[in-house]
Amino acid sequence: MARNITVYDLDNYPDNSKTVTIDQQTIVPVGAEGDEQWVLSFTTTAYSNNANNTPIQDLYIQELKTGWAKSSGLVSLGGYKTSATSKKLGIKIDNSSQYYYIELDEDLAGGDNIANAIEEKIRALPTISGVWNVNDDALAYKNAVVKYINNKFYIVSGNMSDSYVGSKRSSVKVTASGADTLYKDLGFALGVDSEELASNSIAETTLAMNYTVGSQYLYVASSIGINAKDCCMITDGTNTDYFQVIAVSGTTLTVPVSGTNGFDAISNNYTASEAKVQVLRYQDPDGEPNGYYDTVDSITRFGIMSIVNQIDFSS
Repeated sequence: MARNITVYDLDNYPDNSKTVTIDQQTIVPVGAEGDEQWVLSFTTTAYSNNANNTPIQDLYIQELKTGWAKSSGLVSLGGYKTSATSKKLGIKIDNSSQYYYIELDEDLAGGDNIANAIEEKIRALPTISGVWNVNDDALAYKNAVVKYINNKFYIVSGNMSDSYVGSKRSSVKVTASGADTLYKDLGFALGVDSEELASNSIAETTLAMNYTVGSQYLYVASSIGINAKDCCMITDGTNTDYFQVIAVSGTTLTVPVSGTNGFDAISNNYTASEAKVQVLRYQDPDGEPNGYYDTVDSITRFGIMSIVNQIDFSS
């Protein structure tokens, strides 16, 4: 059943209410091979420009992956505060053509205040003529969300997608602006983002020859991009060892042994084809980044926000 939500711009036009309609529908989207798909729809009869009667495109939410960048939360020993030399960030959302740079006020203190200021600056980027590339997706920025949670800053894309990588990705990248130190001071230099995590697929292969404790060489069935100094794991489902690779020659790995290195990195025997070797990265082969919006409530609020941010409340 459709539900109408009355929305306002209380700060600027408190008497001019508008309506956003939320519904659950079945549609047949392009690429679905004629199959119906359940989607959440968000629509409004309001305009984005009342003078020109410019309609707002209906929003259908089918995919729920929303890209994000997160600071480390490890650098605010004295509290977060901007300054003359720490007030600028570079932001790139989704498949934008470039990084866009924002500048905060000086002496802005506190995580919540800084997060609110970053969000305001990001949302304003598409309105800056001479800076904004009209070919980039304005809604990715106008609907961006910035939150300060558990000492960490989250910058979340204003778009949802079916992928965290590729040309149609939902993603957020943060970078430094010249010599300004805000990127480091907020913890983004040690942070992580959804695109980086999703790009780190885990490679694995089977053991090609039996391995005996004390052997300098470990033979794998195929080359999976292992390099010297990579950390790996070997397991047969019962025993597991973690080790660092000293050198690689084709599918032969040199591993630390007591006679040469003072210790045996692999302390169990393994049988060919009954054990696998995996290169250690951020996640397992089937893992992917957690979505920022992970409840029906949060997704619904996102849809409403996406429409409201486009409405002209002036009349």
